[in-house]
Amino acid sequence: MEYAQGTKSNILINGSTLVGLFITVAFFVYGIQMNLFTSQTALQTFLQQFGWFAPVVFIMFQAIQVVLPISPGAIGCVAGVLIFGSVQGFIYNYIGICIGSIAVFLLARQYGLNYVMNMSNKKVFNKYIGWLKKPSFERIFATAIFLPVAPDDFLCYIAGMSKMKLKKFVLIILLGKPFAIIMYSLMLNIIVQKLLPLL
Repeated sequence: MEYAQGTKSNILINGSTLVGLFITVAFFVYGIQMNLFTSQTALQTFLQQFGWFAPVVFIMFQAIQVVLPISPGAIGCVAGVLIFGSVQGFIYNYIGICIGSIAVFLLARQYGLNYVMNMSNKKVFNKYIGWLKKPSFERIFATAIFLPVAPDDFLCYIAGMSKMKLKKFVLIILLGKPFAIIMYSLMLNIIVQKLLPLL
């Protein structure tokens, strides 16, 4: 009986994973076709269709753009603030980016070096992969996540290949991301607001 229940649970989990993967891929393809990952205006227009459900879609968007590095994360951060306001925009950015970062860590841990290489820019990969050999990697990683001075998404891939425990990684992400997101969101928002009148 226990084995049968376990089998049913596995089928349910695997089925849910496949459905989630299909939805993610479909949204990814649609996003490319509609320029959602490269145009803030296109993203705003897209989100307005969903009314009260827009925050959920935006969080999904932010999570996907972390896992699939197809556009600068700054686009989503600025869009979040402009569309939802400073406070809500920050919250939605934070939730989506944290979900994506944790997913990246787990994917790297599951599929290893070849997967990370395929998902990375060669130049960035060669520049930062050496961090894994440093005894102080976890401290360096935490500093890089807190301060927006390095490619955070790629560093999460590297962390997945390290000996860092998931619990510690999640703690670093949850505590370190807010400052970096605020810096990205608010500073870039100020720049955009300054440039718009000139265009």
